[in-house]
Amino acid sequence: MAEIRVLLADDHPMFRYGLRAALASDPAVDIVGEASDGADAVRQAVELGPDVVVMDLTMPQLNGVEATRRILEQRPGVAILVVTMFDDSASVLAAVRAGARGYLVKGADREEVLRAVHAAAAGDAIFSSAAAQHLAQQVSAPPRPARTPGVLAALTVREHEILELIAAGLTNAAITDRLGVSPKTVRNYISTIFAKLGVETRADAIARARAAGL
Repeated sequence: MAEIRVLLADDHPMFRYGLRAALASDPAVDIVGEASDGADAVRQAVELGPDVVVMDLTMPQLNGVEATRRILEQRPGVAILVVTMFDDSASVLAAVRAGARGYLVKGADREEVLRAVHAAAAGDAIFSSAAAQHLAQQVSAPPRPARTPGVLAALTVREHEILELIAAGLTNAAITDRLGVSPKTVRNYISTIFAKLGVETRADAIARARAAGL
């Protein structure tokens, strides 16, 4: 049986460990590399040319959406399978628009992940039921005015609030104190905001937000 060469890209070591163990149980899968940030995922994908990259959306240096876009610019034959904690419509659409071939939510069982990897390697698109539902709703929903101008329409109410705080110059620590949430939650929100806006830095996010009328 031909091997499916897989690159894992996720900044959580324990999740990568579990994913590696699940995929290694299939003799048809060969784990060729692991990346803990988006920039390294791009570098390894270009150098190693895996069949499938299992990609998280929220990673340091470069978010998963932008990493997906950059990989496919240089290695268009690579299949990107997103496995993330986010199952909202905007995140699914951002990943698909960047070129992802599949989308699973973390918590999927071993069999579901293996099916997705095999499907992606075969050139098929595979999505969790929640992700497929989001896509179906976007396709079937009638056009409606955005609640906020341009790219800001993709943000949830909480993400919009955090973007406003970033634009006001607040640090992550200050945002944590203001909202009463954990630092990790703030980091995850900011990574998702960057992914939806298609930016990499706070300065770029602020510029994009202000251009859109924030």
